[in-house]
Formats: sequence, C-alpha cells, structure tokens
Amino acid sequence: MPNELVKNWFVDQFSNLHPLLQKLHTDGGKLIGDVDIAYGKGLARIIGVRLANKMNLPNAGVHQLSVNISHDSDGLHWERCFDDKAVVKSLFKPVGNIKQGYWIETTGPLSMKLTVDINNGGWFWRCLNVNFLGVPIPRWLIPHTNAYKIIENGLYRFHVEFSLPIIGSLVSYKGLLQKDEV
Repeated sequence: MPNELVKNWFVDQFSNLHPLLQKLHTDGGKLIGDVDIAYGKGLARIIGVRLANKMNLPNAGVHQLSVNISHDSDGLHWERCFDDKAVVKSLFKPVGNIKQGYWIETTGPLSMKLTVDINNGGWFWRCLNVNFLGVPIPRWLIPHTNAYKIIENGLYRFHVEFSLPIIGSLVSYKGLLQKDEV
C-alpha cells in the first residue's frame, strides 16, 4: 500500500524526482546489486577503515548490497546489507517539509540532520549537523558526505562517500542496483 510520508515532505517538488524514485519512496521495495567499496590512501585509509568498521562496511572491493526500504508511522526505514551479513538499519524521520524542514537519520548512536536537493530527478542528501549519543559534533570534525541516488537506464545509481579536507576520500561505496521484484 502506498505511503505518502516522503511525498508529503517534498510537497510540490516531489514530481521533480525521477518517477522510479517517486515509486520507490511511496511503495517501498528492495534493491540489489554490486557496489564497489574503496578506501583512501595513507592517513585517509586509516580513518576510512575505522569509519567503515563503525558502519559495518566490508573490505575494499566489489560486494553485493541489498537495501530494503519501507515506511510506517515512525518514518522511512532503510536496511542495508552487504554480502548477506550484518544489517545496518537507519530510520529517517521527516520534520516539516523541503521548504523549511529536514530529515533526522538515526543509525545506532549517530543521528544526522539532513536535507535534500533534487538535481536532474536525483535525490542528493546534504548534511546539516551530526550528533553522537545526543551530543552535537562540531562541523569541522565531521567528514564531508557526498550521498545521492539517481536513475541510470532504469537502474538505481547509489553513491556514498566520506571525505575530509586536505586528506581526501576516506571511504566510499557506489554502484548500480535494480529493483528486486520478488
């Protein structure tokens, strides 16, 4: 049964999302496919590996990713699973709407205040602030996040990357996922 949680947050801009992203975020579903996980070099790699361990990401290389997306009265639920191993659960709670609001993503002890930019039908997250165990983390300590989902030839392109100024990319995962019709 369709859920209007995401549509209501985007209000009149929901139609600017690609139709496949609209459907995914009203109907829910499961996406599967290969993603490439990469780590930085030197100090960036050391920090990236530590960050990845906290996120239950596997080693560098190609891995199978499944993402289950669902809704309920609590919000938008995402369950990410790499190689059928540990599941990483996130809850996204909408606050207000795209014009004067944001999403709160909670993953374990970490919560992020996020907003969304729509570019060419794609969904681009923008981090506004981060809390760990309820304590705000200064922006200069937080890795820059580049996270988006777009549609390419009927597939879902996922890209998530964390980086720091000067030392560069810490860890990233990206790939094309398809809707699992099971």
